[in-house]
Amino acid sequence: MKKNNYNFLDLFSGCGGFSQGLEAAGHKCLLGVDFELAAVKSFARNHPKSHALHLDIHKLTKTELAKYIDFDQVDMVVGGPPCQGFSTVGRGDSKDKRNSLFQQFVRIVKLTEPKIILFENVTGMLAKKNEKTLKKIFTSFEKMGYQMDAQVMSSDQYGVASRRRRAIIMGVKGGAPRFPKATHGIKKELISVEQVLNDLQTKSGKIYNHEVDKSQLSNLLDKKRLKHIPTGSGIRYQRDEKAFLPKKLRFDVDWENMNENRFRQTRLQRLPMTEPAPTILTSRTMYYHPFECRYLTVREAARLQSFPNTFIFEGSVTAQFKQIGNSVPPQLAKSLGKELKKIEFNLAKVSKISFKNKPSFTKSAFTYKKPKTA
Repeated sequence: MKKNNYNFLDLFSGCGGFSQGLEAAGHKCLLGVDFELAAVKSFARNHPKSHALHLDIHKLTKTELAKYIDFDQVDMVVGGPPCQGFSTVGRGDSKDKRNSLFQQFVRIVKLTEPKIILFENVTGMLAKKNEKTLKKIFTSFEKMGYQMDAQVMSSDQYGVASRRRRAIIMGVKGGAPRFPKATHGIKKELISVEQVLNDLQTKSGKIYNHEVDKSQLSNLLDKKRLKHIPTGSGIRYQRDEKAFLPKKLRFDVDWENMNENRFRQTRLQRLPMTEPAPTILTSRTMYYHPFECRYLTVREAARLQSFPNTFIFEGSVTAQFKQIGNSVPPQLAKSLGKELKKIEFNLAKVSKISFKNKPSFTKSAFTYKKPKTA
């Protein structure tokens, strides 16, 4: 392989959004493993040169792994392991399933000894209340010789047409972690919903996973209501209901006695057109098309997450939305992948930085400052 292009394993791979972006940056996925069958089928279809394993990661033993890869060829291990089980209200819970899954990530890292580890989690992982959890995570890898760092990254600042904020945690053995600077938001405009919804075709003119008939509303009353909702708007407060809906279509609710006088989630939320969408979630019923009276199609949701139009999803529509909502946006992963190539490995020059001396990222988990651009 070319210098600084890394072979990697994708654990808890889902359909392969992380892998898609890293490969677009020049790296090579050797193997993806996940417990969800539909997601593994999608991974296999879109990564034909990688091994795709439908397997409980607990069963990915050294012997099993050796059937598919040469351990010496693994430069990087990536994934989205659950980490919250490390700490339950400040105390570790050894029986928590999520703790077990994260320990499996650690186990595979020990087996393969990669140069780089890279994984993502919710931004709350870097919050002050989870400091003990994060410290245990860092310590797990520091004991193996990795220098650790973390950063909250918002996908819209890296060319994705949706705002997804995730904690990215990186470890480097014999070098220092590097995170890419934002590419969009100041000097370069954010990618809008309109831009990607107008770009759904492959170069050959095909559109995959775009079944408009399956995106229709079954609730006829909501369909009537949606006709009155402007682009970028929805109903959360009584003032929204009064502004958009005629009396005969209003919700039969007691606004005065509702908790905080509002719906917990905005109802009938149409996406905006001239800015990025909110975080794309695992359910298709969270958002509605900007101006048509329907949900998004799988292809539209995938484009908002920056999946290329050639990426084909397998499984039911419900399973496909789950795959998209659980994915690392490929464009964000590509930005990370390009920055990884700049890491310099020189054991003599790397000084160990302990967790207690790195408080900056814990302060940034819930801040929304404008990004620095390259």
